[in-house]
Amino acid sequence: MSSELSQPISLAAALASFDDLWSPRIVTAVNDYDVRVAKVEGEHVWHVHDHTDEFFLVLDGELTIALREPDGERTVVLPRGSVFTVPRGTEHKPIAPSGASLLLFEPTGTLSVGDHHDEVPAHVDVTTGHALG
Repeated sequence: MSSELSQPISLAAALASFDDLWSPRIVTAVNDYDVRVAKVEGEHVWHVHDHTDEFFLVLDGELTIALREPDGERTVVLPRGSVFTVPRGTEHKPIAPSGASLLLFEPTGTLSVGDHHDEVPAHVDVTTGHALG
């Protein structure tokens, strides 16, 4: 991130600047990590990040994350204001039946569909994040 961007960023304004679902925007960087915001609705895709955890903060709405863990499948429900970290190597699928706005914290260059994934539906953007604009 360049120094001219070292100004406060309104997350509400950042979210209002785009309508695309499952298509995160990079609002800032912290060391080698992107801070991204995303609007989501419906289902993402089962995927896994081999080398990084994935941090979720629900800004608005509610997010469910289905997890495939060694002991079996489970789901976690994240109401507005909740955080959850999916550990690296854990297959997961975010779901937001009624829509949600999220803040994500991931290493720069991390693909939105992870290192391995099921077939990606047309409504999911395969990206490392888009610039705000």
